[in-house]
Amino acid sequence: MGSLSPRLRNAEGVPLGTPASVSLTPSDDLSRDVYGVLGMPIDAVDLDAVVRQLGAVMVRDVPFLMSTPNLNFLVTSQINPEFRESLLRSDLCAVDGVPIVWISRLLGVPIRMRVAGSDIFDSLKAEKSRPAKVFLFGGAEGVGETASKVLNAQSNGVVCVGSLYPGYVSVEEMSTKAIIDTINASGAGFLVVSLGAQKGQSWLLHNHHRLQIPVRSHLGAAINFQAGLLKRAPLFVRKFGLEWLWRIKQEPYLWRRYLQDGLVLLGLMVTSVLPLVLGKIWRRARGAGNVGLDISKNSLGRTVKITLMGGATANQVERAIPVLREAITEAGRLTIDISKLRQIDARFFGLLLMVRKQLLERGQMLEIDGASREIKRIFRLNRFSYLLDPEDGSALPQKLRPILQRPEVAVD
Repeated sequence: MGSLSPRLRNAEGVPLGTPASVSLTPSDDLSRDVYGVLGMPIDAVDLDAVVRQLGAVMVRDVPFLMSTPNLNFLVTSQINPEFRESLLRSDLCAVDGVPIVWISRLLGVPIRMRVAGSDIFDSLKAEKSRPAKVFLFGGAEGVGETASKVLNAQSNGVVCVGSLYPGYVSVEEMSTKAIIDTINASGAGFLVVSLGAQKGQSWLLHNHHRLQIPVRSHLGAAINFQAGLLKRAPLFVRKFGLEWLWRIKQEPYLWRRYLQDGLVLLGLMVTSVLPLVLGKIWRRARGAGNVGLDISKNSLGRTVKITLMGGATANQVERAIPVLREAITEAGRLTIDISKLRQIDARFFGLLLMVRKQLLERGQMLEIDGASREIKRIFRLNRFSYLLDPEDGSALPQKLRPILQRPEVAVD
């Protein structure tokens, strides 16, 4: 499989000089620098780190699901558990949405920049020494074929080895053996999907173990941009977070989706983000900084119990990872007791999400017990109540749900 970069690599095919914070082993999710933001996992990576990671994964030929959460992803994940699960099971979640960057910064998450799907594609094109082979799946009829011709007529780091238009059918109808075999036979290293966010993420999750292309991701309008059917907003427009206005100018039907998402965002700011920010300011004013964490592990046969006491915060994550990694390896059943927990922040939520992901890959469930009233409130404000109660199918407050009952609009 073609590398994306001429950089020297070690014996395992990993580029030398890659920052340690970038996990190149999808099976070791606990090493990811991932944060929990309003119910979603968010990786603290920049564009260069994403491109390096994709290159390493394609060289190693391992399955790798990348999601690029934007505002619509956030809104949809609040009320659609299957969609949320596609993010939770992803191997990388790079932020593709300025509102998510702003929210993350307010919550203390070190996100420096937006990593748009189109920017990822353009960065791959800039790596000309050993082109990445891509397969385009979806888009409107003829768009994938047009994008393929445009890409292959250019001298760049992306070679399109195939495209397929499945039509406007159900996920099951576009998951036939013939379709999957066609994609797998292409020899591509990167499967780019454009089916609308909900259907695209669902299709990727549905076919995760059938697909043989290493990197797969739903990149929304990237195919339209590559085909030349849409023009990206000027850089200064994107920097100020106003690309949505540019998109409405080119695709007027999007106004309904942007209005709907904006209203839900406003509600989440009031009901979740503002209380979390004020709580952080209040704790600092009282001098209640980071509390130390005591973590213990008890085993009884294949049942393992982890007890967290004190503060589960970012500066305690490195201490917790080895204990949790060992527990995952040993456990037939893993329970985390948080009855003595006093604090938990976005970084530790991210670690818990990775523990959950690892357990699911082993056919197990994460059980979290003993949450106090205050800790339950923190989970609720951060939209992670579903970690305490797997039957909690929605993270969205009841009063905000009617906004999402309007007719669905195709999304990126």
